[in-house]
Amino acid sequence: QVQLVESGGGLVQTGGSLRLSCATSHAILQNYGMGWFRQAPGKEREFVAALARSGGAGVYADVVNGRLTASEDYAKSTVLLQMTGLKPEEAGIYYCAAGAADGSSYGPDYDNWGQGTQDIVSS
Repeated sequence: QVQLVESGGGLVQTGGSLRLSCATSHAILQNYGMGWFRQAPGKEREFVAALARSGGAGVYADVVNGRLTASEDYAKSTVLLQMTGLKPEEAGIYYCAAGAADGSSYGPDYDNWGQGTQDIVSS
């Protein structure tokens, strides 16, 4: 069973920062590409960022525009998403996902999903 547990969500003002964490295992980090997706209320889940297995290069949605950084802390078996300059439209539930494809922005490439952590960005 693939375990993915997100944390770090919360309330932040426009322009603020948050760091999300996704706790998993070393085996998952070694064998799966990792992704971050966001689902805003009433909208489809959308791609935010992805990492290739074993902490490879990050891939980001165009709208991120350099404000987000995905990384891996292998010692802690954790994938991180550092977000800065947050906008109200970036509020939603953030999901961590693991799949066979490296650096994919396509949701169906990911077979395993966490429960999500909610971010609220106040204007």
